[in-house]
Amino acid sequence: MTSDRLFVYGTLMRGFDHPMARLLAAHADFLGEASCRGKLVLVKHYPGLLLSDAPSDLVHGELFHLRVADELLRELDMYEACGEGFPEPTEYLRRLIDVTLPDGTSGKAWTYVYNWPVAGLPIIESGRFLEH
Repeated sequence: MTSDRLFVYGTLMRGFDHPMARLLAAHADFLGEASCRGKLVLVKHYPGLLLSDAPSDLVHGELFHLRVADELLRELDMYEACGEGFPEPTEYLRRLIDVTLPDGTSGKAWTYVYNWPVAGLPIIESGRFLEH
């Protein structure tokens, strides 16, 4: 299964003055705010998403439609250091997850899930990186 949608929850969100956030904004259409089941940890100056099945664990972010999904995902995989050629285990894994829009509709989207040990990393309780 594949998708042309991407859920972002950290430095790739709109408003971040970062080259990759600008690349995403230039080659994708903002569909709206969205959420997924999970928890956010503060890794350094950026967050990591840990997936969860608990209904109370929500991460809030933004959903984008990727105009040329394969090319943009390759670029983002390189940025997230999880593309081809990176040593295992990579810090992030790109995964297809369920995301929910404010109106309650849900669907599949790609996102980057944190893949390294999280012991000692602070949890962003609100699930919103911009509020930490």
